[in-house]
Amino acid sequence: QVQPVESGGGLVQAGGSLRLSCAASGRTFSSYAMAWFRQAPGKEREFVAGISWSGGNTYYADSVKGRFTISRDNAKNTVYLQMNSLNAEETAVYYCAADRLSFPFTRIATMVAEYAYWGQGTQVTVSS
Repeated sequence: QVQPVESGGGLVQAGGSLRLSCAASGRTFSSYAMAWFRQAPGKEREFVAGISWSGGNTYYADSVKGRFTISRDNAKNTVYLQMNSLNAEETAVYYCAADRLSFPFTRIATMVAEYAYWGQGTQVTVSS
């Protein structure tokens, strides 16, 4: 099992950048695809970016392509989300999650239901 813990959220001006981190406990971290989701007030949780267990494959929501970068360091049991050119509509709680399936599955799922392990979330507020 994997227990993610997010950090790095905060207040940033529109056009600015933030880097989120997700430190996950568990010896099997490197066996799981990981993803970032976000949930704005009154809206459903939505997929932002995902990365395969090896880090060799990544996938992004269309809305963040070219601005966000997901990466992982399996030696540190950590996943990162670099966010650039943020806008006010991206104010949300950002969650890190681990897929319910592990190695040898190589998928990057985009649905909330496909992720079994969730962090508590970190607030990102973008001021306009």
